[in-house]
Amino acid sequence: MRLFVAINFNDETRSRLIALRDELRHKAERGKFSAPENLHLTLVFLGECDAEQTAKTKAAMDAVIFEPLTVTIDRLGRFRRDGGDVWWAGVRQKREDEPLLNLYHDLTDKLIVSGFELEKRKYSPHVTLGREVTTKESPREIESFSETLSAIALMKSERILGKLTYTAIHEKDV
Repeated sequence: MRLFVAINFNDETRSRLIALRDELRHKAERGKFSAPENLHLTLVFLGECDAEQTAKTKAAMDAVIFEPLTVTIDRLGRFRRDGGDVWWAGVRQKREDEPLLNLYHDLTDKLIVSGFELEKRKYSPHVTLGREVTTKESPREIESFSETLSAIALMKSERILGKLTYTAIHEKDV
């Protein structure tokens, strides 16, 4: 199974993200845009996992202790790529978001102890709005919005009838 650990959003936050995605879509020459139900904040991408790795991931998630945390989305940005950029809604990374980074580090530390080899790059919390996007738009700050989150989910990624589908297979609440 192709897995990742994520934070899923409530309907209000998802609606705001959809509006940002749709605005970008209307201003883009082309791109592949995230389905509304797939908008999430990835904590850790794991990739292909067998049953033993899946069990270890669930155990690592269950061992993480965290309080409800507030995530604030305050900008649009992109990762430049040949063939079109990845556009995202960015999570504020200031001192008030320290609980998110603490959660990320606690989870990744537990996964590494369990034998996972994780990406070494700096964690950059964001919500992917579109891939392979070509537009004249520029990254910018937006009117911020926030949500207090109290759960993380182990998500399975698969194609069902040609559609990318993310399904929660395990959750850990505060």
